[in-house]
Amino acid sequence: MNTTPPTECPSWAALAAHAEQSRAVHLRELFANDRQRSAHLVAEAAGVRYDYSRQRLGAVTLRLLSHLAEERGLAAWREALLSGKVVNTTENRAAWHTALRAATPPAEVRDTLGRMRKLATEVRGRKFRRVVNLGTGGSDLGPRLLADALGDGTLDVRFAANVDPHDLERAIDGAKPEETLFIVASKTFTTQETMANAEAAKRWGGRHFYAVSSNVELARKFGVAEVLPMWDWVGGRFSVAAMCAIGADSFQEFLEGAREVDEHFARAPLEQNIPVLMALVGVWNTNFLGAATHVVLPYANALRLLPAYLQQLEMESNGKRVDHEGRAVDYATAPVLWGAEGTVSQHSFHQLLHQGTQVVPADFIDLGLERNLSVNARAQADALAFGTDDPKLPPHRQYPGNRPSSMFTLEGCSARNLGRLIALYEHKVFVQGVVWNINSFDQWGVELGKEMAKKLLSGR
Repeated sequence: MNTTPPTECPSWAALAAHAEQSRAVHLRELFANDRQRSAHLVAEAAGVRYDYSRQRLGAVTLRLLSHLAEERGLAAWREALLSGKVVNTTENRAAWHTALRAATPPAEVRDTLGRMRKLATEVRGRKFRRVVNLGTGGSDLGPRLLADALGDGTLDVRFAANVDPHDLERAIDGAKPEETLFIVASKTFTTQETMANAEAAKRWGGRHFYAVSSNVELARKFGVAEVLPMWDWVGGRFSVAAMCAIGADSFQEFLEGAREVDEHFARAPLEQNIPVLMALVGVWNTNFLGAATHVVLPYANALRLLPAYLQQLEMESNGKRVDHEGRAVDYATAPVLWGAEGTVSQHSFHQLLHQGTQVVPADFIDLGLERNLSVNARAQADALAFGTDDPKLPPHRQYPGNRPSSMFTLEGCSARNLGRLIALYEHKVFVQGVVWNINSFDQWGVELGKEMAKKLLSGR
């Protein structure tokens, strides 16, 4: 598979020249010159409408970006990802998270999902009054997002991710040890913060522990009653388990939504493939228009934790400075991702988005929950794109516009739609990794700080 630097691709140089030629073109001009733009620059699949007409690009840009994806060997990389071949080159592993939601999953996945359903049904049948998830990073952000967005109140599900004791104290406040189940989620069962919280839960009097881990031996030694596997071919941030919080049927719907996007990603041509388009638009903004950050704005309170989840998914995956061959890269990789729910964000940082000195590409997510939310999302996107051109207005009331955004439209906050959204962003991350020739599936950047902390704690 192709591991040459992307800067050696003919399309990279063509895109750089094209960016210089089109830098002065305003989105107002692009829409004025193409009355069908808002209909042409749209892709639809799996219950998702992706409108990227407010991005600063045109037909030539899209053609060059598609050529870049082809020159990077995206088709071969995609086939390797989806068939479980090695794509994590530094650890010689597959990244086969799509197998977790496949129509015909591997036998071990099918059996584990059956065990999960049985255990979750027992737990939700009032075997416990509270469930506390002890995990951090990928073992916290995904399940926390699902529980917050889709939790049905059957169980009091809480999370402790921080080694700060106050986090665990809040999670167990008012609970009784005999009525509390702790789920210790750690791939290695050695994660410092998670194990510190697990030991503290024991000291509190916790007596019921389940685990999600690949280290069955350590988990059993700790005293867990049930161990659900986390295979080495699934990265933590590409695995989400929250069946106790949302119920087995909703969790299955969540998996089915993700599978629909997997199938779309596998088969749709590049110019109609939503995650591919998301990735290429991001490459255009980051590498050719110089955008250093990216904001995600879900117009739904249920998705208030989505930006935090995506921060890890994107920045831990693609925040890399060397490529597949160990060479230092001389081009930008992952932008800083941030965001918050709309309309709350409008009264927080939209001032910077509209009139600040930095141009920040945005993703608006509209679930059609209420007309007020949808109208505000559309108005903000249009204001960013078109701004004002009335010379009679004083400078402080001028909006430059020409600030790019994309609009995702789905119908309702369902488990299926959340599965679709997560899978879209997962595949976007992978495609960008292919374009940038980096390994999206390792995370060596967090190890040095861990090692230094261990030395300081041991007094060395």
